[in-house]
Order: sequence, then C-alpha cells, then structure tokens
Amino acid sequence: MRVQDEGNQIAVFPVGRINNDNARAFEAEVRTILEAMPGKRLIIDADELDYISSAGLRVLLKFSIEDEPLEVRNANTGLYEIFDMTGFTEILNISRKMKSISVDGCEVIGKGAYGTVYKVDGDTIVKVYESADTLPLIEKERAMSKQAFVKGIPTAISYDIVRVGDSYGSVFELLDADNLNDVLKEEPDRFDELMVSYVNMIKAVHKVETDSPDIPSAVTLFLNRLDALSDVIPEDVSSQLKTLLSQMPEDKHVIHGDLQMKNVMIADGEPMLIDMETLSTGDPVFDLQSLFLCYIVYAEDEPHNPEEFMGITKEQAERIWNRIVQLYFEGLSEEQISEEENKIRLLGYVGFLNSIILNGFTKPELRDIRIRHSVEHMRELLPKVDHLWVRK
Repeated sequence: MRVQDEGNQIAVFPVGRINNDNARAFEAEVRTILEAMPGKRLIIDADELDYISSAGLRVLLKFSIEDEPLEVRNANTGLYEIFDMTGFTEILNISRKMKSISVDGCEVIGKGAYGTVYKVDGDTIVKVYESADTLPLIEKERAMSKQAFVKGIPTAISYDIVRVGDSYGSVFELLDADNLNDVLKEEPDRFDELMVSYVNMIKAVHKVETDSPDIPSAVTLFLNRLDALSDVIPEDVSSQLKTLLSQMPEDKHVIHGDLQMKNVMIADGEPMLIDMETLSTGDPVFDLQSLFLCYIVYAEDEPHNPEEFMGITKEQAERIWNRIVQLYFEGLSEEQISEEENKIRLLGYVGFLNSIILNGFTKPELRDIRIRHSVEHMRELLPKVDHLWVRK
C-alpha cells in the first residue's frame, strides 16, 4: 500500500478491494504506518480503491472513532454510492474522485513559489502546485479566497480541484486573463496606467478588515520566522526586531503576503488576485516588504534574478519598486517616504532570509554571502527605525 507524507497528515492508498478476506490485514498495515509516524492525521486516498465491504467500513469507523472524523478522498462513483447508501457520508468526511486534466501544450501565464499557472482555454486557468503533498495548501487557499471575496477583495475563487499528473491543481474561470507582469512587458507604454491600477488595488486590499480566526497575524508569522532563523540572525539583531514587532498595535486589516505582479491577473481590464494561501492580518508594511523583497532584494548579489523569475531586467524591477513607493505614499515628502522605506526594507531582509534559508530560494553558492549582506543591512537600518507601522 502506497503511503504519502503530507505534513501534519499521512495519506494511505489502498488498492483494489477491502473485504472480509483482507480487512484485518488492511487495519494492521495502517496501524503500523501510524505507529511509525506518531501525531499524523490519517487520510484514506481511495484513488485506486474499487470496492469496500461492510468489514472494510467497520475498520474505517474504528479509525474515525479513535481520532477525529476520518477523511476519505478520491472516492469513485461506485464507491461513493456505497458510502452514501450506508450513511457513511454523514459520519466521515468523504469527497468524490477528482477529475484529471493535462496541461501539456498549455500556455504558461504565471509562475510563483508554489506552482505554475496555465491557460487551459479562453475561459479557464489552472494553478498546478509543484509537489504532490500540497492538497492542504490548495484547500486553505480556496477557503482564504472565499473569505477575501466576500470582504470585497478582487480575487478569483477556485471552483474545482483537479489532478494534474502526480500533483494537484486549482481551476479558475477567467475571461482572457493574463498576469500583470506579462501585460507590462508586452505593453511598456502603459506603464503609468498599469502601475496606478496596480497600486490602487493594493490600497483597496489594505482597507479591508477581517475578524476571521482562520487568518493568522502577520506579526506572529514574523516572530516565528525570527525564531526559525536564530542560527543566521545574530541574537542582538533578532532581539531588537522582536521588540519592534511586539510593539505593533493589533491590526485586523488584510495582508495578502505576495502581491507581486505575477500573482495579479488582468481580467476584463481589471486587476484580480489569484494567490491567497499567504493571507494574514496586520499593517501594510508586511505586504510592502514582500514587494521590496521581490523587486529589489532578490537582485542584490544576483542581478539576473528578476530576468530569470519575471523576465524583466534589474533596472526595470527597480523602476517598478520606486513607482510603487511613490504611488503608495503619494503626498508625503521625500524625507517621509525614506522613513517609511527604511521600515519596509528592515522587514524585507527578514522575509528574504526566510526565503533563502527556510525555502531555499537562492543559489547554494550565494547562500553565505546573502546571509552576511542581509544582516549587515539590518544592522544599518535598525538605528533608523523606532517603530514598524507605516503611514496610511
């Protein structure tokens, strides 16, 4: 029986039939798997299961009673009918088998840290996640998207989850949609128009508030990052950063977490967000730091990074960042904007170290250099920053 580690849960893939002849053996094998991975939540993936008898159902019921309600996913039509007829759809969390699609030959219209977005046809796009263990991430993104949508944030909601080879994908309906990064490359004469629309969308997101308990605090996320980076950020620097973060007032405004242009689709001339798994709440500084990271920091020590990731030059990335700052802080003096940018930069280097150390988003040979330079920047910026919230 195939087993797949999915973070805080473990998926098992029974094959063929579970009946009187093998139900006990199936139970014993699953228990052996769970004992080898204590603390993991059990998922039954029925992708290769054809039939289950009453003996098999009793085994599933045991597992469900011993832990939280058991999840069974990818049940084919016949299998789902058995669960439904016996009342198990009311007892267990059972989902039907996902449709499988192919993206061979489809146009790539976006690529981010977690996956690649393909245009399947004129009305449909699918975001395919890189690994096979990202189903919880997809489900989280769908839930976040729904919450954002009802709050008035321009976002697309996935209407289906599909299998794409060994991975999963979220399907969206968008009419003639292209990501903003590509539109800007193809139509450079529209730079000012597109930047104004882009920053207005960012500001609109930051005006939305939510009390949802499912959306984490950005302050908490950054404090956790500092703990995780204790081996690379000196204790005195980390301590000062934690003090500044802890002094931030509670803020329930929505933070997207990754607002760079490849995550913004242009549909019917309007910007629309598609990546919502990084949603949190807090001060706008947390979103602005991620944009500084994307358009400025990644190019430090690695000037070709913007071209490899976004298809734009280092100079074009700098122009985009400078325009974002000008438009977002429109009406402030140059000195005031510089003060705001210092706060953004300081947090941006924390975000950057999180990317290269915890997520591995850098060339191995540059790792130590980039750590050293980031810490140097932090030490330079800390005396210039007495609080982290930005002017709104």
